[in-house]
Amino acid sequence: MKLIVGLGNPGKEYEKTRHNVGFMVMDCLADDFHVSINTKKFKGEYAKLKYQGEDIILLKPMTYMNNSGEAVSQVMNFFKIDVDDLLVIYDDMDMPTGKLRLRQSGSAGGHNGVKSIIAHVGTQNFKRIRVGIDKHPQIPVVDYVLGRFTKEQQPLIEDGIQKAAQAVQMMLDKDFVAAMNAFN
Repeated sequence: MKLIVGLGNPGKEYEKTRHNVGFMVMDCLADDFHVSINTKKFKGEYAKLKYQGEDIILLKPMTYMNNSGEAVSQVMNFFKIDVDDLLVIYDDMDMPTGKLRLRQSGSAGGHNGVKSIIAHVGTQNFKRIRVGIDKHPQIPVVDYVLGRFTKEQQPLIEDGIQKAAQAVQMMLDKDFVAAMNAFN
């Protein structure tokens, strides 16, 4: 069983903000897999599906970013999911808008959602896909990540979201190393 987590903040006011790129990738995956992420449990919303005979869970934590690890650890504990089968998708300000970076482990890099997951699962050794959202030197970090993409950034982030979903499917079809080689 694989757990694929997209990080974001719940609520209308956060929809389509830069910090919600993980949720946007989850919505793209849900469309691709013809499922709805609407089962409310484990401090999140999730969908469970079969893909090529394997159970897959798509999870959107509803705890707000800083407490994402609570939902992730609850799902992992309930379904007995090993950390090797965890993939987390989230935004990264240190990369250009829409650019992907796939890694098999690493630090939180200042991302509070990832910090929470590391604290709750007890390791930083889990797969992740970071989606670039860029940064702006004149806009404070909190205002920037909670802002919406500009007209110029929109096609770049839409492409990044599609590519992140394709990377997930390649991971499921082959393995994570193949996805890293194709999308890094």
